[in-house]
Amino acid sequence: MKKLNFGTLLITGGTGSFGESFLNKAINEFEFDEIRVFSRDEKKQDDLRNKLKNSKISFYIGDVRDQNSVKFATRGVDYIFHAAALKQVPSCEFFPMQAVKTNIMGTENVLDAAAEENVKKVVVLSTDKAAYPVNVMGMTKALMEKVMIAKSRNTKNSTVFCGTRYGNVMGSRGSVIPLFINQIKQKKDITITHPEMTRFIMTLANAVDLVKHAFINGNQGEIFVQKSPAVSLETLANAILKLYDSNSKIEIIGVRHGEKMYETLITNEEMVFTEDKGDYYRVSPDSRDLNYNKYFSEGNQLYDNKSEINSKNSGLLNLEETVDILRKLPLINDDLNQ
Repeated sequence: MKKLNFGTLLITGGTGSFGESFLNKAINEFEFDEIRVFSRDEKKQDDLRNKLKNSKISFYIGDVRDQNSVKFATRGVDYIFHAAALKQVPSCEFFPMQAVKTNIMGTENVLDAAAEENVKKVVVLSTDKAAYPVNVMGMTKALMEKVMIAKSRNTKNSTVFCGTRYGNVMGSRGSVIPLFINQIKQKKDITITHPEMTRFIMTLANAVDLVKHAFINGNQGEIFVQKSPAVSLETLANAILKLYDSNSKIEIIGVRHGEKMYETLITNEEMVFTEDKGDYYRVSPDSRDLNYNKYFSEGNQLYDNKSEINSKNSGLLNLEETVDILRKLPLINDDLNQ
C-alpha cells in the first residue's frame, strides 16, 4: 500500500520520549519529504542523528520560548506536532514562571509561527492534569489548551489547531515505573505517595496513536482523549514486585507538592461537548463568541451535569490485569528477558 505524502513535518520537543516515538512512526507509516526535530538538547539530537541515520530527518537547535528560532524552524512546514513542554510536576511547582514561559508562551510562539507560515495543521499535546488543575504543570497545560482553542477561533487562514489530552505514559522518562524498577534492583523499598492514589495509564504507543488520530481527524479547536485504564499506585507497585519476583516492601512517603489523589480526563463541563468515537473521545470547543449575554444572562441549556471521566470512577485494574499490561511494556519485557 502506497504511503500518502504529507510534505514537511516539524516535531517540537522531538528528542523527548514522545517525540522520538512519533518520529519512528512517522518514518514507518507516513511519507514525509522532510521531518524536522526541534529541541534544546544538542546531545540528544546528536544521539538520535547517529541512531537513525536518515537523510530525511533534519535537526534544529532552538527553544519554543525563542520566537525567532521557532519561526526559522517553521518555514516551509506543512504539519507540526507540538510536544515541547516542562512536565515534571515538582519542578514546575518550584519554578512556575519557567513553566509559564515554555508551556504557555512557547505554545503561542509555535501557533503564531504556524499561522504566519500557513501550516496546514498543528496538534498540541496536553495532559489529564489540565482538567481541574491543582498544580502549575496542569494549570499551564490548561492555559495552553485555551490558547490553542482561542487561536483556532481567531485564525484568519486555513491552519487547523487541535490537540490531544492523555494520562501517564508508562515507562517514559521521569515516570514512576523506571523508578520502581531501579529501587527493586538496588534492593530498596518501593516508595509510593499514597496507596489509594489513582492514575490513568497508557503506553507510549497508545499516546502516539492518539496523536496520529488527531493528525488525521482533527478539526479546529478539538481535543482528542483516548480511553485509558486506571490503576491505584498500590496495585501498580505490587504488580511490578510480582513481575520481578521481588521481596522489596512498599514504603508510603506521602502526597507531594501539587499532586491530586485522582486525575480527570474530561470535566463535567466538557462532557456536554464530548462525542464518544469508540477508542477515543472528541471534545469540541465552546463555540460561543464574545457576546457577553451568552456568559451572563442567557446561559447554556445544553448543560445537564454529565459525570466527569476520572481515574476514580473509570473502573480500576486489578493486580493480574496490571501485570498483563506491564509485561507487554518493552522496558519491562526486554529487562526480564535479558
